Amino acid sequence: MNKKNHPFHTRSYEEETAPKIGVVGLGYVGLPVAITFAEKFQVIGMDIDKNKIDQLSKAIDPNGELSKADLQNKSIEYVSEPYKLRECTYIIVAVPTPITNLNEPDLTPLENATKMLGENLSQNTTIIYESTVYPGTTEDVCIPLLEQYSGLTSGVDFQVGYSPERINPGDQEHTFKNIPKVIAGQTPQALENIDKLYNNVIEADVYKAPTIKVAEAAKIIENTQRDVNIAFMNELALIFEKLEIDTQEVLQAAQTKWNFLPFSPGLVGGHCIGVDPYYLIYKSKTEGYMPTLIPAARTLNDAMPAYIVRSLLELVMLQKLNVKDIRVTMLGMTFKENIADIRNSKSIEIVNMLKQLGLSIQICDPYAPSEINGLSLTPFNQLKKSSILIIAVPHKEFLEKTEQEFFDLLVNDHGIIMDLKDIMPTDTNHKNHIIWKL
Repeated sequence: MNKKNHPFHTRSYEEETAPKIGVVGLGYVGLPVAITFAEKFQVIGMDIDKNKIDQLSKAIDPNGELSKADLQNKSIEYVSEPYKLRECTYIIVAVPTPITNLNEPDLTPLENATKMLGENLSQNTTIIYESTVYPGTTEDVCIPLLEQYSGLTSGVDFQVGYSPERINPGDQEHTFKNIPKVIAGQTPQALENIDKLYNNVIEADVYKAPTIKVAEAAKIIENTQRDVNIAFMNELALIFEKLEIDTQEVLQAAQTKWNFLPFSPGLVGGHCIGVDPYYLIYKSKTEGYMPTLIPAARTLNDAMPAYIVRSLLELVMLQKLNVKDIRVTMLGMTFKENIADIRNSKSIEIVNMLKQLGLSIQICDPYAPSEINGLSLTPFNQLKKSSILIIAVPHKEFLEKTEQEFFDLLVNDHGIIMDLKDIMPTDTNHKNHIIWKL
């Protein structure tokens, strides 16, 4: 397939005065990127999900992250067909990079997007990948596909770079504009183009990585570092439970030292921290090194739902509760607070385990879909009294509740509150209720 002579736009970088920006993938990463660039440029927002495009065209964010005001009056054309990308001077790729059931990289969305770009690639376009990948993916996987499907030569007919995304869903403080941006290019020309582009909209520093592989690796270790540190905290929680020591009290004491890192135990889900380390593990294995620390951290964090369920059963036996009479209330099903994203949610894993045990479960989450795994969610004010309350995700709506409102969800003086995010005060002691914390 050779498209070198196709009749579409052929530009020179020097002559381009009003570049048009394409963004492929309008999810939690791509949509904020498109909205930000649309403040200064014409933008083509492309996604293969036609329903999403229809909603965005009506100024509705399917993910609930951006308001109508954020989406209205922006210079964006939302499309599901890729041919409009031929008009773009820059194309930013922000498609998902999930893992398989075997915890190995699934590059299918990235490869499909890249093939599509190749078929619609104009000369003198700069393509920037923001999707999280293992080091070497951009140059070893993406660029060959772009060349194959376009008939053009990278570094000559078009440029390619990488700039890892750092979007934090639900975070209104750290945004695309004010988070330092790492960039890299396959050639000096690519790096210059990308630096010029991002400096138009980024208010923070733009850091030029020496190579694309360095930029890819930097992104991977940002999330792997958090995974390892949270695993350490989770292991401490397991140890301190045996020692009958309050983990949070230990951490509060340790944090009086100036260089103690402020991590806490908890569930690790979502599309980044619980996924990205597997990309580094995979690449390391292909190069002949079998990592030990990173897989151990992944194993420990993935085992936390089972540990919580085992602890619940131990508390049930301690309180001599009849399993047949138990109702469990679960507060929070998304993978983190104040967002609608349930991808890789460990709360869902806990619910699935409790269902397998035959326990009656009611779920409340103001952000999650109205039904999950065949269970309908219940508004907070419609929850029935229960024997066990699990506070899994600290949504702001839950943090606004009083201690009494939480206790009112329990049916008797021997009810159990499992506080997975330490939102109940340490000195809580109410009518013989058991307060269990990580």
